[in-house]
Amino acid sequence: MSSAYGPGTLYCAECGRPSAPDELARFGDLLICPACKESYAQKLREGVAPAAAVEYGGFWIRFVAVLIDGIILMIVNGIIERALAGSMRQVPPPQPGGDPFSYLSAVAGVVGVLWLISIAVGCTYETLFIANMQATPGKMALGLKVVRADGSRVGAGRAAGRYFAKILSGIILAIGYIMAGFDSQKRALHDMICDTRVIKSRS
Repeated sequence: MSSAYGPGTLYCAECGRPSAPDELARFGDLLICPACKESYAQKLREGVAPAAAVEYGGFWIRFVAVLIDGIILMIVNGIIERALAGSMRQVPPPQPGGDPFSYLSAVAGVVGVLWLISIAVGCTYETLFIANMQATPGKMALGLKVVRADGSRVGAGRAAGRYFAKILSGIILAIGYIMAGFDSQKRALHDMICDTRVIKSRS
């Protein structure tokens, strides 16, 4: 199982299955596994699948875009947390002889609320920008956009789902993000889950 993410592993552009490089068939810039080869060739004959590949956003340019978005969200969340900082001051400190756990639970409650607000802000940010602009500000700055496999727009529901799938990509030691460096369509795990692609919108 660990070899699935090794440096010699590539991923099928249709199903995302990890395969050895010599097992994949090349269709233009796309790599297709043996299980998908016949169906993909049929799609090409029927004109369903595009013969020419678009230019996908690679790992490093997407990494920089994530950094830009992270800085923006950090500023927004910082403003919100400062506005809500009064909630922490309203938590009474533990009194001598009192139960310290009640104080800790109150503080944990405030921290939990701030964390939920941060998640809500991040999800709203990602959903609104991708559903309406096809890209977050970080991606727009670098000429990237998020689309479906057929090049169509990503809806709000799928954009929101992609945000939570990105959390999954990060918590598994960022392996979900690293996968983009080995996939023929530069898909991270959250792209595979939500059937999205990150492409370059300008050369």
